[in-house]
Amino acid sequence: MAVRTAENVVFLDLLGPQRASEKGTTCPGDLPPASDPDLVERALAARRTLGDRAFVLGHHYQREEVIRFADARGDSFRLAQQAAARPDAEFVVFCGVHFMAESADILTADHQQVVLPDLAAGCSMADMATLAQVEEAWEILDEWVPGEVIPLTYMNSSADIKALTGREGGAICTSSNAARAMSWAFAQRGKVLFLPDQHLGRNTALAMGLRPEELVVWDPHRDEGGLDPEAVRAARVILWRGHCSVHHRFLPEHVDLVRERIPGVRVLVHPECRHEVVAKADEVGSTERIIKVVEASPPGSKWAVGTELNLVHRLATDHPDKTVAFLDRTVCFCSTMNRIDLPHLVWTLEELVAGRVPNRIQVDRATREHALAALQRMLALPAA
Repeated sequence: MAVRTAENVVFLDLLGPQRASEKGTTCPGDLPPASDPDLVERALAARRTLGDRAFVLGHHYQREEVIRFADARGDSFRLAQQAAARPDAEFVVFCGVHFMAESADILTADHQQVVLPDLAAGCSMADMATLAQVEEAWEILDEWVPGEVIPLTYMNSSADIKALTGREGGAICTSSNAARAMSWAFAQRGKVLFLPDQHLGRNTALAMGLRPEELVVWDPHRDEGGLDPEAVRAARVILWRGHCSVHHRFLPEHVDLVRERIPGVRVLVHPECRHEVVAKADEVGSTERIIKVVEASPPGSKWAVGTELNLVHRLATDHPDKTVAFLDRTVCFCSTMNRIDLPHLVWTLEELVAGRVPNRIQVDRATREHALAALQRMLALPAA
């Protein structure tokens, strides 16, 4: 079934009706319906009433009916920083997923209250590394190679994992500074435990010149990670077996097929994609870089973008002079991100107007302290 919502958007064989194809993704038969006018008016009224008391953050992957009400748009860490820069805002409404709201709570002042419109909005990648699993892995690694490993944790992780990283002398990284963070980590110790996205860790390490045989994968569902002391001693990077359920779907054959379908297309993908996809792409970059590349390209450019559906659709809508295609014929929404819909946002805002604070996200003081230490090490990295 073909779907078209903008003349320059190439939607290829999107399958319907709605079905869950993999944990963390939803494949649509149609794009989300137009916003309910009554809900739009209620949202506008609540925003007017709250005024500067509320600061609404919208992640790039949010659906259009939600992000139109955002005071700031961006990727997860940038949004958390923007919230911290607005101490006058009593309420920070984070239209994103759970780990993002935790990061905002870590960075904002004590008097600010961070709210997540739907507590079910989690992240499948973050859920692939639990504190108990990582603590067990850390103990084993410290026994096998004492003092040789430093944790490096992607922003897309729980506050608990960020805190463990901080306690053990490690740092946080984003998709845009992962190489700088990994270089810093190697300068501290000889080996890096990269959590929780194996693809970003692998793509970063290989781009830095490491050999494939210097990378091993720790599988938390296998005894001792499926590894042995000899394998870890020979490795420089231990990759956690986790991934983004959306970006993991893209395959190298999708790159080949889109080049056949759209002559002259350039392929632009996120580094959370498999290495085989990244190796075939013309451009690789973070969400912010993907946006900037499309924005800076000349009229008539053709792009096949390997990232979340809402963002790709928004890029096409914002740039009608360019062709923007989904990399995969069945590319999917992030289903957990899409739990934040207009009804949830309206309910949240109206609860705040009524003097009630729903779904507050609070990170305990000890966890916050150690997680903040890991974040501050990232912020202290040399500029690119």
